[in-house]
This record gives sequence, C-alpha cells and structure tokens, in this order.
Amino acid sequence: MIELGLHAGLRVSEMASLKHGNLLINGEKSSIVVIGKGTKKRAIWISTSFKNTCQEYIAYKKNFRYSADNDSYLFNNLNGGKISKRSLQKFFKAIVERAGISSHYHIHCLRHTYTTFLLKASHHNYRFAQQQLGHASIKTTQVYAGIIETERREALELLYKSEVRDLK
Repeated sequence: MIELGLHAGLRVSEMASLKHGNLLINGEKSSIVVIGKGTKKRAIWISTSFKNTCQEYIAYKKNFRYSADNDSYLFNNLNGGKISKRSLQKFFKAIVERAGISSHYHIHCLRHTYTTFLLKASHHNYRFAQQQLGHASIKTTQVYAGIIETERREALELLYKSEVRDLK
C-alpha cells in the first residue's frame, strides 16, 4: 500500500479498486491502469524497481493461497473480496503509529509525496505529472508549484554561501 502510493500516486479509492489485471507488467514499459475520478481511465507508468516490487507482492500473495487472477483485487479482505477505502486508511494509520511518525499523516500524503518527487525528478514537467495523477486540469497539478517554489527560493539563498565560507 505504501509502495503503491509512493511509486504510483494512486488515490485511496483507486488502490481499493485495483485488480491484478490492472497491472501491466511488460518489461520496461510497465504500467498500472486505473479508473479514476469521473470514471476516467488512465495508465500510470511505473519504474522497473516498482515493477519488481509488484511481482514480489503477487508471489507473496500466492504463497498464502490468495488469488492473483486478473479479476481478483490486489488488496483484499480476509475473504478475498475488495478491501474498503476506510480499511486502507486504518492500516496506514496503524503503520504510521507503529513507526512513531506524527499522527497527522494520512494515506493521501503518499500521493502528495509522489507528486513532489515526480516533479523534481522530471525537472518540473507539470504535464507529465498531470497525466500520471489523472488531474483534469493542469491548475490542480500546479498547486504543487508552491512547494517547489519554496525549495527554489531556499536554493537561491544557499547558492554561494558555501563558496563564501570556503573563501574566508
């Protein structure tokens, strides 16, 4: 769940509805196909390392005799059925508390973290982030510009400080 949030930026409802058939593990061009808000279908590209994580998770599930058929859910309840959004939220909260991390973090924070790191890694390619996140409007994606803007300003302030210290 955490890996999925950090490597694909899925909404909680998308995580809960994700089926094994939505994982398209095809070499270097792997992706996850989800039905997002407004029943819009989108393909989210995933990295090779996350593809490997997905394969390991599916193998793990098979060891416990859970179905990995295309129509079975990636996250399931004890009966093998669809897990609820609320259950995913509770699991996340339990993990956060167990790790000793501040309880103000919610599962949706994974999506924000994904977006921030995606924007940095893509050299602030907002169109790419918009496609990955399934935002209908680029304006929704540009909300993250404020976060990046702060880091840019901090970078400017630090630009020559280390060189000045070295010259003294």
